[in-house]
Amino acid sequence: MATLFDPIRFGDISAANRVVMAPLTRDRAGPGRIPTALMATYYGQRAGAGLIVSEATQISPEGQGYLDTPGIYSPEQVAGWRRITDTVHAKDGAIVAQLWHVGRISHVSLQPNGQPPVSSTARRADGKTFTAKGFEPVSQPRALRLDELPRIVADYRQASRNAIDAGFDGVEVHGANGYLLDQFLRDSINDRSDAYGGAKENRARLLLEVMSAIVAEIGPGRAGLRLSPVTPSNDAGLDSDAQGLFNHVVEQLAPLQLAFIHIIEGATAGARDVAPFDYAALRSRYKRGNETGAWIVNNGYTREMAIEAIVGGRADMVAFGRPFVSNPDLVERLRLDAPLAPVDRDTLYGGGAQGYTDYPALALTPS
Repeated sequence: MATLFDPIRFGDISAANRVVMAPLTRDRAGPGRIPTALMATYYGQRAGAGLIVSEATQISPEGQGYLDTPGIYSPEQVAGWRRITDTVHAKDGAIVAQLWHVGRISHVSLQPNGQPPVSSTARRADGKTFTAKGFEPVSQPRALRLDELPRIVADYRQASRNAIDAGFDGVEVHGANGYLLDQFLRDSINDRSDAYGGAKENRARLLLEVMSAIVAEIGPGRAGLRLSPVTPSNDAGLDSDAQGLFNHVVEQLAPLQLAFIHIIEGATAGARDVAPFDYAALRSRYKRGNETGAWIVNNGYTREMAIEAIVGGRADMVAFGRPFVSNPDLVERLRLDAPLAPVDRDTLYGGGAQGYTDYPALALTPS
């Protein structure tokens, strides 16, 4: 019987334990959206995670929605990420890049030439983003044209290749939290009347094209996807048939034989019971024959909940977010059932080492 602290192999990725460091936006990239040496220190401190999912990383300049978030579309960015992956691998860790396009959750000050953000819709989200002036309301988007969608798919495909070139063990596509791919999925946002709008099969089309392109580029064993079926994050209203939509998505993904699917249960960083949803039924749709891919669960898991999820077979791995901010040695603390250090919320976004790389590891008394 597997436990939270047992090793696991999924696709082409091996992990020393089943604790996942969830993607955590920290807004500390350097000029040119290039990952820094400080970021390498931060990730290296957390390499005890079975798997690290990097902070969300934009696939193109157009994909950026927050100040000082890293990219993975320029040679300089790839080189910056290589320093990070080398650091994690030197400590026997595993790390995948989360590939991100924010869609309408952006501001003109962050877009190339001050252009409007792009989305499935021209309707502005009721939300804010982090800019040079602090938190500001997001800008009015424009709806992507049909002839632009192949470019979006190509950007994801190239970003996946760049991630492998940067030394990542794989990629996680960010299909959650009200960002671009989620903006196409949900009928609460997607108001298109073309081949990418209307029926759920059409709304899922872009996501499935992206995942197929990435699998063709880097192989299924290094490709994963994050979904959030009911989260209201970033003005993502509940789909009229969330269960049917995401059941369909997972059924269509199954033949691709992805390395993992990462599910946010409930409201991201909020209530787990924000809306009814049968996650066991969702997982049952992911039939992969004899192949083994990981089912990762996330959102508000305690040590006890995580242990039960693995032992009970509800999940293969469990992701933790905020606890990894202030507990670089979270896996060891979970193993020992040791107290967790609190997060300094004032230093979550932007800045330097304070509240980033200065959280101490657990002080252990030699036996």
